Amino acid sequence: MIGEEKDSLNTEDTPKETEVSEAAEETAEGEDTSGGKISEADGDTTAALEAKIKALEDAAAADKDKYLRLLAEYDNFRKRSVKERLDASADATAKAALEVISVIDNFERAMAAECSDEGYKKGVEMIYGQFTAVIKKLGVEEIDALGKEFDPNLHNAVSQVEDENFGENTVSQVYQKGYKLGDKVIRCAMVVVANP
Repeated sequence: MIGEEKDSLNTEDTPKETEVSEAAEETAEGEDTSGGKISEADGDTTAALEAKIKALEDAAAADKDKYLRLLAEYDNFRKRSVKERLDASADATAKAALEVISVIDNFERAMAAECSDEGYKKGVEMIYGQFTAVIKKLGVEEIDALGKEFDPNLHNAVSQVEDENFGENTVSQVYQKGYKLGDKVIRCAMVVVANP
């Protein structure tokens, strides 16, 4: 009986020894060369954290790219809006000036007509001067055409003549004055071209 009890004690001790030896093996597997202990779970956690960091960095880079694109779009929109406002203002000024220019044309015809009343003629000239002052204030300038080389961007040729007094392809006569606002032509000058 005593021997049986010993055997039963030995069999009870055996599982504990097995557990201790398994724990020692696990510890030996987890040791790294630097002497620290890293378990497989810690390695998986580190890899997962590195993957999360990489994903967050990629998301931050994508958000930054979207922000920069949006900022560039807004800047382009702002510049385009300013340009459109300036163009709209210039177009409105050009339209208003064109209406005044037609009145100036009529005053020029009236001044060219024969008139015996000097007071009347002087009054017409004064009104003509006021209208020309108005369009100058708007920034509208007359296109100088007579004696200049024909430019289809500035001049509208209505006829051609051969004339020894003018050079080749030169404006010899102006039927109607042309006007421009800055670089924009409001109305081309109606001209006769000599020696085309």
